[in-house]
Amino acid sequence: MKMKQPEEPGELQALCEKARKLMDGRDLSECERLVCDAFSKYPHKPEPNNLLGILLEKQGNHVLAMKHFRAAWALDPAYRPARQNLERFGSFFPRETVAFDESDCPPDPMTGRFHVEYDERGIGHAVREK
Repeated sequence: MKMKQPEEPGELQALCEKARKLMDGRDLSECERLVCDAFSKYPHKPEPNNLLGILLEKQGNHVLAMKHFRAAWALDPAYRPARQNLERFGSFFPRETVAFDESDCPPDPMTGRFHVEYDERGIGHAVREK
């Protein structure tokens, strides 16, 4: 059995940037090849599904694109680009931009508003900051 090598943290970010450049340059066939290769390398990551959804939207296949955005969100519910793309492409009046990666997402308004306090039994409780 072949052991999978651990991924480098920047590989997925580089994948998203390369896909963005290829789509901006209208090289959709090369982008499709890149994203399909990413599926075999990262089958349990949301990035390939999100990128394929963007590519399918550019090609006019809205229904299949939405399926891939939902698959990306199902793989990682905390992956904000998939949620943003679902909202953008599922809306009649989109406000957000296409999200290739986390850098395209606005800051989460809930971040930093809560912290965890532990009681005497060691149970953590989310407490709203004042």
